[in-house]
Amino acid sequence: MSILDKLTEKMARKVAQKSSRRGFLAGFGTALVGATAFPVLPVARASTGSGGGYPGVAPQSTGNPEDPGDPTSCDYWRYCAIDGFLCSCCGGSQSACPPGTEMSPITWIGTCQNPADGKNYIISYNDCCGKTSCGRCMCNRNEGDRPMVRPQANNDTNWCLGTSSNIYTCSTAVIIGLALEQ
Repeated sequence: MSILDKLTEKMARKVAQKSSRRGFLAGFGTALVGATAFPVLPVARASTGSGGGYPGVAPQSTGNPEDPGDPTSCDYWRYCAIDGFLCSCCGGSQSACPPGTEMSPITWIGTCQNPADGKNYIISYNDCCGKTSCGRCMCNRNEGDRPMVRPQANNDTNWCLGTSSNIYTCSTAVIIGLALEQ
């Protein structure tokens, strides 16, 4: 057993002679900071394989060829002026609130072009209110967004006014009608 003790002591003395406490602490600190930055590397997001959607959310279809696209994707044509969590990822749909929430009667509006027919449609963006924020499928597109002086076309307001609860859950995109050509 004394041979093992002597070998261990000799190795420990060599390491102590060739390194310092400051060097060890610097290396340990670098490793610690590097480990905290690892989850933000683009490799982690690229490996999800969700095809442009959101991790953990299965792609959906409206089932209507006149309404193409994936309502769980921020690239869906109706979402050209939306700002918030998509109700289609939170138990609702692109035009209906999740169970247990209430659609706000106060909305902001936008005009989006449907790629299926090339026509512009008036979209009413309604917030669903009553539960805590869904936290899934955040989408912030500001096409046609106007400053607060034109609140009906501003998407940065909490529109949960006029409901029994002012707690924001998610946002819908309801087609109101065909936009007139100018």
